[in-house]
Amino acid sequence: MSYIITTESTCDLPYSYYTERNIVCIGLAFVIDGKEYIEGPDQEIPLNDVYTRMRNKERCTTNQANAFRFRELFEPYLKDGKDILHIGFSSGLSGTYASAVQAAKELAEEYPERRIHIVDSLCASLGQGMLVHFAANNRDNGMTLEDNTAWVENNKLHLCHWFTVDDLMFLHRGGRVAKTTAVVGSLLGIKPVLHVDNEGHLINVGKVRGRDASLKELVKHMKATMTEDPATATVFISHGDCEEEAKKTAAYVKEMTGADVQIINCLGSVIGSHSGPGTIAVFFLGTER
Repeated sequence: MSYIITTESTCDLPYSYYTERNIVCIGLAFVIDGKEYIEGPDQEIPLNDVYTRMRNKERCTTNQANAFRFRELFEPYLKDGKDILHIGFSSGLSGTYASAVQAAKELAEEYPERRIHIVDSLCASLGQGMLVHFAANNRDNGMTLEDNTAWVENNKLHLCHWFTVDDLMFLHRGGRVAKTTAVVGSLLGIKPVLHVDNEGHLINVGKVRGRDASLKELVKHMKATMTEDPATATVFISHGDCEEEAKKTAAYVKEMTGADVQIINCLGSVIGSHSGPGTIAVFFLGTER
């Protein structure tokens, strides 16, 4: 096809996936102990070390990508005569989407014969990744840039994100829950159940006592709202360095809905910085978020 699909590392897809599917992914930045790193397969600090340092209470933060980085991403393809479909990280969680839009506007003036379509996914992690996955399928099946952009826009609010975290303090640091809630919840073994709403924000929608109960609660929400036939449904799971619990959740998905999970992958450094070790998230298409 004559257009390229681009995105950011907040997709949390396996890095091999981008090469296999001809997708271009830009790495976003995170900071530990005052030093900035760029997320990617060859990042300077291994992902396992990032999670170890978070467990050791070292603070990990993130930096928004600026418009210049997106110009660097887009311009070589425009020069090569390619159009671009960019599926960006939720504007409800980061200003990175706005940077991509700014870069696209600047480049549109310099390359008026080319098309740059920027989609605000209103998604995060493998929710964003699943939209990229569907867009790649559409492109490879011959869908035009305009039709593919419309498909992503029309379906993104059916991309459901249900997740839980093991340590409420990470959500507190990110401003998602009050400190008292985090401290008391941690002492009582309370696990939040959260999702991403239609504005792309993280919303706390419930709580249960105990880790296993929280994993099953995610799947209960999936069972109640999923729209695809379980025999062919696309289901992804991401995790904060807790692969065995992710596999357990996949087993619950199979047991409770009949669906298979196609991708299980660790949250990258950027998303993991905000949700923390022990995060489990389930992604699927549903009636509503």
